[in-house]
Amino acid sequence: MSSSSKRKEESHLLNGGVKQSTWSKAFNSKAVWEEKDEFLDVIYWLRQIIAVILGVIWGVAPLKGFLGIAIFCVINAGVLYVYFSSFQQVDEEEYGGTWELTKEGFMTSFALFLVVWIIFYTALHFD
Repeated sequence: MSSSSKRKEESHLLNGGVKQSTWSKAFNSKAVWEEKDEFLDVIYWLRQIIAVILGVIWGVAPLKGFLGIAIFCVINAGVLYVYFSSFQQVDEEEYGGTWELTKEGFMTSFALFLVVWIIFYTALHFD
């Protein structure tokens, strides 16, 4: 029996046979993900949340230009990398490698970040 299937079985028994919700697993360290798409959805939506938060912060603090974009990219990729490699400790190869998890939903979060940043910056710093 492989270690991931053993972990799934142990988790199922610890929960009394009750299936955990996706978001409760997202905030539990070393959660067991039965479906690959479920974990990828969590990665995607966490990126969107980070994009909105950073977009608001960048708009309120009048950050401009390439520096703002570069810091967003580093924070977005870094936080999610730490999340899936250290907090969840998933086997990256199961999901296509580290690069696949790191870029999952990145472009949509980048677009959302830009929209939120521009809206807040324009609303607060232009007459």
